[in-house]
Order: sequence, then C-alpha cells, then structure tokens
Amino acid sequence: MPRAMTASDKDLWGRTLSMLLLGFICYAFPWSVFAAQPETVLRIQGSNTMGARLGPALVKGMLEEEGMRAVHQTPGDRENEVHILAHDANGNEVRVELAAHGSSTGFAALKDGSADLAAASRPIKDAESRDLSSFGDLRGHQAEQVIAIDGLAIILNPDNPLRALTTAQLAAVFAGEVKTWEELGGKGGAIRIYARDDQSGTYDTFNELVLARQGRTLAGTAQRFESNDKLSAAVSGDPQGIGFVGLASVNQARALAIADGDSQAMPPSAELIATEDYPLSRRLFFYIRPGEQNRWAKALVHFAQSPRGQAIVDQTGFVAQQVQAIKVQVQQDMPESYRELATNAQRLSVNFRFQEGNANLDNKALRDVQRVLDYLKQADKLQRKVVLVGFGDPKADPQRAELLSKLRAMAVRRELAKGGVTLKDVTGLGDELPVAANTAEEGRIRNRRVEVWVY
Repeated sequence: MPRAMTASDKDLWGRTLSMLLLGFICYAFPWSVFAAQPETVLRIQGSNTMGARLGPALVKGMLEEEGMRAVHQTPGDRENEVHILAHDANGNEVRVELAAHGSSTGFAALKDGSADLAAASRPIKDAESRDLSSFGDLRGHQAEQVIAIDGLAIILNPDNPLRALTTAQLAAVFAGEVKTWEELGGKGGAIRIYARDDQSGTYDTFNELVLARQGRTLAGTAQRFESNDKLSAAVSGDPQGIGFVGLASVNQARALAIADGDSQAMPPSAELIATEDYPLSRRLFFYIRPGEQNRWAKALVHFAQSPRGQAIVDQTGFVAQQVQAIKVQVQQDMPESYRELATNAQRLSVNFRFQEGNANLDNKALRDVQRVLDYLKQADKLQRKVVLVGFGDPKADPQRAELLSKLRAMAVRRELAKGGVTLKDVTGLGDELPVAANTAEEGRIRNRRVEVWVY
C-alpha cells in the first residue's frame, strides 16, 4: 500500500514541477520575461525628419534582412526617441536605439561616441567636419551616404487660396516683413509663422536656401517645433498659418509651388524632387565614421542603398533614388533642341551634380552612375539610345558657359562609357533653363547639372 506524501515530499514535488515548467517556458519562449536584457547593437542620433518614420522603417527592414525575428518598436526614454527590438535564431534579444532631436545632435553624438551613425537632413558643416577630422574625412565617399531625397514643403491651411510664392517672398514672410496675406495677393489678415527648432536640419536647410540667401533672419514671433508632424498639424488647423516641413509631413496641410530666381514655380512633386530641380530639394544622409567597425552600422548603410531599402524610402513618403523614365511636357520657352528631346525622348529621374569648385562628380552622382547603368542594361538602351545634356551658370562669354556645360556632360560620358554605354549625343546648353537663382553660389551650383535622356 503506497505511503502518504509527507510535507517534505510535497515541497520537493512542487519545486520539481516549477523547474520543469520554467524549462518549458524558456525553451518555447526564449524571448520571454526570463530572458536576459537586450544588447544594444546600434545607436543612431540626429534628424527628426528621418527619425520620425524613415529611420525606424529602415532599421526594421535591415534587421529582417539579417534574419532577425519578432522585430518590433517601443518608445524610447524621451519624446522623439524609439527602440527597435528583435531576436536572433538563438532567442537572444538585440536593440537599436534611435534619438531624433535634430541633425546637429547627430554629429555631436558621433564626436562623443554616444552614436554609431548620424542621421542628417542637411550636409555636414565645415565646423562639424573639422570637429570630427580625427576620425577621417566625413565628406568622403564611404562616410557620407545619401539615402533619400526630400523637399521642403511650404505649407498652408487647406482653405488658403494662395498657390505659389518666390523664395524672395518667402524670406520676407518668414522674416516678419510681410505681415498680412493681402500683401501677397491673398486674403486672411495677419500671417502666423510656424518653424522648426534651431537643432533641426530642416530649419538649417530653410535658413540656407531662403532666409540667409536673402540676408534675412527668422522672425522672433515664429512658433517653433521639434517635430515636423506637429508643426504640420498646427498649420493645417490655422487659416492664417504658414510653415515648412519635410515632404513626408505635409499630411492635411497644402503645399505651395515655389519659384527661385528665373525658374518657373514648381510644386514639391516626386519627379522634380528626384532630379533636385525643385528649389527647396534637399538630400537626407547617414554619416558613418571612416573605418567604423560596428557591423550593424555598416549593414544599415548598405541596406539603405539597396533596392529594398530604397523601396522603404518611397513607402515612407520620401523620394527614392531608383531611376525611372519621365515624360516631360513641351514648353514654348525651351530651346529648340530641348523641345525635340521632350517630344521624342524621356528624361531619367536623376541629375548628375558636381563637387563644389571642380568638375568631379559628387558622392551621390558616383552612386547614381551605377543606378543609371543598371537601368540602361535592363531597358536595353546601352547602344546609342542616350543623350546627355549639360547646364551651367551664366558667364561673361555665353560660348564659355556653353562649353563648360558640355564638359560636365563629357565627364558623365566617361563614367558611363566604363559600363559599356555608347551615347547618341552629348550637348551643352549653357545657362539655359535655370532651376535656381544665379545670384548666390548655392543656386549656381544647382544649375551646374547634367540631365540624362533616353530614346
């Protein structure tokens, strides 16, 4: 006859059952509450424009590409901070930390070692480059990575009837010199100004392209925001409001068409931003220290440049760098040879631009060479189907302007020839069809470009 269980037996049996249950849970659910704290494998700081949606989406895509499971996002320690968590095949949890407090904070974090990547919605400044020079050249081809194109959208309340402004008018409005909508030919009374905060790359870009170029500073009455989306919501709810945000944050507001100098007023459309013809186009960057050993940082940069990464760029409301053919509407003010192209050919959604002060292709253009080659191969247009058209800024001698614009096109031809492309034609149109004002160096640089057309 079996003996009755003693208190000691019951205690032993209870502990045995508990251990068996714990073992089962750890085996079946390796990422459960019993697992170790996640390991932080990558830290990204910088642009709010990128950190709101684009950065987290790229990180999630990269982790999935790396074979990680259960990828998910949680809030970080402060506003505009998030954590992306995932598990490897062994159930180990890893974490990527993103803090989006403005482009300048990313470069500061690279310097003090609190970030592995800086996200920036404007190029690195001279002072920042000098501060980080101990790590190498942050403007070099490997360090400076253009991952998307964006356009600053000038936004209004949807009921505001105004449709277009010049950059000179914008500067006067945001400096507080133009105070009413009636002064701009509209209606609505006093203008209320909304702007990003001083840490923001979006603000830096607006200041450089609009305010500083016109010798103005932002009005002290402007309401300032760390977040693009919150600024957009404020403007869309204010019939007297005007502000600027990244393209992905227009949301319920309405965007104006913008003209710079002699250029036509252009809306912030994907096609005009992709070619960087829209006056307030800008590039979005990852900056990585030369020789960075963090494999996750290198994996994210590589993924962001890949076709899948660029698809995520497009899905999050920015403009991808994938090459497409675009039909251009013929305009009467086009030069005759350009009208012929617009009638019979298509323009590719990329412009080649050059490093400041020389005829060398810039970092984006060097990557765009391969993108164009891939497109031409897939479309079977390697042999005598391509026309390069160079443009530039005005010179005292118009023939010199035409020659320099053609030489830029010839520089692109040399790069494409390495990939087996035989061109149909190479031409230079000098200072025709400007996309920016030639009154400032930034505008002249934008006008020095090469377009690609295909038959």
